[in-house]
Amino acid sequence: MHNKRSLNLPAPIKHWERFMPKGLQDFLNETGEITRFVGRFFKALWLPPYEFKEVIKQCYEVGNRSLPLVGLTSFIIGLVLTLQSRPTLAKFGAEAWLPAMVGISIIREIGPVIIALICAGKIGSSIGAELGSMKVTEQIDAMEVSGTNPFKYIVVTRIIATTLMIPILVIIGDAIALYGSYLAVTIKGSVSFSLFFHSVFESTEFSDFLPALVKSYFFGFAIGVIGCYKGYNSKKGTEGVGESANSAVVVASLLVFVIDLIAVQIIEFFGYI
Repeated sequence: MHNKRSLNLPAPIKHWERFMPKGLQDFLNETGEITRFVGRFFKALWLPPYEFKEVIKQCYEVGNRSLPLVGLTSFIIGLVLTLQSRPTLAKFGAEAWLPAMVGISIIREIGPVIIALICAGKIGSSIGAELGSMKVTEQIDAMEVSGTNPFKYIVVTRIIATTLMIPILVIIGDAIALYGSYLAVTIKGSVSFSLFFHSVFESTEFSDFLPALVKSYFFGFAIGVIGCYKGYNSKKGTEGVGESANSAVVVASLLVFVIDLIAVQIIEFFGYI
């Protein structure tokens, strides 16, 4: 069972701790625990045994579990974004710029963030509930008794799977969203498939695609870490399982926005915006 360590804090820190609100103390304590959890992941990542079969299985589970929802949501986003943007561009006589505008918006920002939020809700809650139930039913303790490293087999494989699969889901979701946008354009006009996608890719550059892809890896890593952390450290009882799943969604979704904000600042600093 995981117990929070009693930290031997220096006297000045203990002095200031008395004046901190309890909510701030809990936030700082959990941040420290998650940081330690991430450090434990990177330490276990390079040590044998390497659970390749379990990683592949989890990649299939993550991708297969999320693809229908990601595909449907992406299609609707592309369709609605195009239908909403068209009247405004038509007022300025810039309807020809519609494919380029929608393409850049989806590839750079809307696609990665929305798909990451969907996965935070779908995958994050699933991992949190799954590991939480394993904790409650003492399956994790049974693994330790049988000589299996539960952290390596359960946590490391799932974090690797989410880190690898979220970018793939983003690419697929972007493609489906652009196809939805194409269908929306053809509702009130006769634009060929090749002309539409030529306009999209002519206006986008590699510097639009690369930062979005890179930050989607961080989205996937954050979703996997939070889901595994909440489930692996779940409290005993069925209430703890529900709380783990719920808090995994909330924290992972918040982290997606925080990572996106940091990524935008870094991209702007290097002149990609």
